[in-house]
Amino acid sequence: MRNLLKPWNLAGIIVLVGGIAALSWQYTSTSDQTGPNAITIPKLSPLAARGQTVFNANCARCHGVNAVGTNRGPRLIHDIYNPGHHGDAAFYRAAKMGSPQHHWSFGNMPPQPQVNDAQIASIISFIREVQVANGIVYRKHKM
Repeated sequence: MRNLLKPWNLAGIIVLVGGIAALSWQYTSTSDQTGPNAITIPKLSPLAARGQTVFNANCARCHGVNAVGTNRGPRLIHDIYNPGHHGDAAFYRAAKMGSPQHHWSFGNMPPQPQVNDAQIASIISFIREVQVANGIVYRKHKM
């Protein structure tokens, strides 16, 4: 135990704990925090505001509050999900039918039968408005 508390070992433990905390923060950052993974939440349209509520109640467990990602699901406020690469229909299909793992290493996304068509439309509106507020716009997909 005495060797563990020597200054260089204690510094290593502090760096390790700090690194773990930094990684945890990366997956939970939202608009009210600062840092490289923070996002801006704009004044949302009524449809998108409903979508934010539905998203955070049904999707945040994996995709994080306000779609910032977690260690269980990808960040949706990311350029890979711009409308030119993942159109609205891709989000709709993912919610209705699930999605095989393709851009991430989190495994397959299961269908979300508890979310109805109107709720999915509101979620897509929410994601798109937040994407635009964060500089993510339509870019033609190139293979």
